[in-house]
Amino acid sequence: MKHWSGHFYNEGHNDEIFDKLHEECGVFAVYGHEEAANLCYYGLHALQHRGQESAGICTNTGTAFHHHRGMGLVKEAFTTQHLQQLKGDTAIAHVRYSTSGESKVENAQPLVLKYREGDLAIATNGNIVNAKQLRAKLERDGSIFQTSSDTEVVAHLIARSKCSNIVDAVKEALSHIEGAYAFLFMTKDKLIAALDPGGFRPFSIGKLGEAFIFASETCAFDAIGATYLRDVQPGELIVMDEQGMQSETYMEDKKSICAMEYIYFARPDSDIQQINVHTARKRMGKQLALESFVDADVVTGVPDSSISAAIGFAEQTGIPYELGLVKNRYAGRTFIQPSQELREQGVKMKLSAVRKVVEGKRVVMIDDSIVRGTTSMRIVNMLREAGAKEVHVRITSPPFKNPCFYGIDTPTSKELIASEKTVAEICEAIQADSLHFLSEQSLIKSIGNHPGLEEHGMCLACFNHQYPTEVYQDESESESKQTCCN
Repeated sequence: MKHWSGHFYNEGHNDEIFDKLHEECGVFAVYGHEEAANLCYYGLHALQHRGQESAGICTNTGTAFHHHRGMGLVKEAFTTQHLQQLKGDTAIAHVRYSTSGESKVENAQPLVLKYREGDLAIATNGNIVNAKQLRAKLERDGSIFQTSSDTEVVAHLIARSKCSNIVDAVKEALSHIEGAYAFLFMTKDKLIAALDPGGFRPFSIGKLGEAFIFASETCAFDAIGATYLRDVQPGELIVMDEQGMQSETYMEDKKSICAMEYIYFARPDSDIQQINVHTARKRMGKQLALESFVDADVVTGVPDSSISAAIGFAEQTGIPYELGLVKNRYAGRTFIQPSQELREQGVKMKLSAVRKVVEGKRVVMIDDSIVRGTTSMRIVNMLREAGAKEVHVRITSPPFKNPCFYGIDTPTSKELIASEKTVAEICEAIQADSLHFLSEQSLIKSIGNHPGLEEHGMCLACFNHQYPTEVYQDESESESKQTCCN
């Protein structure tokens, strides 16, 4: 593992062969429904793409908490017996992919702790960029940590607060942290939801009958039959209790939603800031076609996130869209293999080319990003081995040049191919006939003109190094704090 800038990059984790980016987590909550645990179970299923490492649910009867956490997928972490034991009409739930902390059940969420006013459960999606500095200070002041998760830092800040009530203690704790986060806090009489001032991660509110639902993506509402109500706003803190819903802005908003949510992370059936992800990705494909038309016989997308863009590219150019690449949904996790030959075989276990579709054809291959370049090269070669005459690669994001500090598991700058090579050099490295990345201007245009998503309201730091907050360099790289542009 490489420890850098407040979180970990796991070299041998999950899709080691597929050098894709990984979102950290997904959160889900229910307030006021007798089937809270079961609803969380189905909600987590819908959010499974946001984390496959562990899953957890904590329920509240009003007098006691019941919780269960387990490693693996949601269906692996929970049995019918587990769900039957999770009593209560309020619950918070979590799926995790670790960028902060080791892969073990102790770091699974929700974290359930004893607080001076009773039980406290916490779940979060995102990353705290100053967690390491806060943790060191708390430890010097006597705090003892039970996990290596950033989320526990917030728990200690709450515990040390001199505020007389949990809402004020949460606000005080959040005032000390920097980064991207969607938090859920639960006590015996309250459910609290909070989004960071930049609104980096999607976070929405829904209703199911008289119950309120909170979720990282709106696709989770569809899974349980809930209706979308509205988005949690950047810098907003919401309290649910017997008095109903109370909302306030606890910190001035800066509007910096992560562009990669639209490009790659979110499910295509989700809406972010009322913009449908599938529709935005189709527009990205159309913009790619306008920027970089190439005469070809067939367009195909790398499943799953690039399918929408490939359809858009095909519609714009008139080149037929075909299913030239097929993903094996039952391949399971791929770990480091003992030989290059077996590593190549691992790729083919996860993805295969449809020979009858690409053989003898000039193929346009649409993908969402190029990280280290190894996966792109292997897919290009896979298409050639299946008989493709030419392979032209089109990417629906600008070159990914800079590491993310806001909850995306990314390599260091030196391991990002776009930070070291020109577009022409990347094209040669992945052995494509041509390569084009979508421009920042076309990306912004593709996502849409919703108020708040203008250029200064979106985080594009991974492309242009314009970080919307301060980030903190790991001591092994630098002793100084890096002040980022804004």
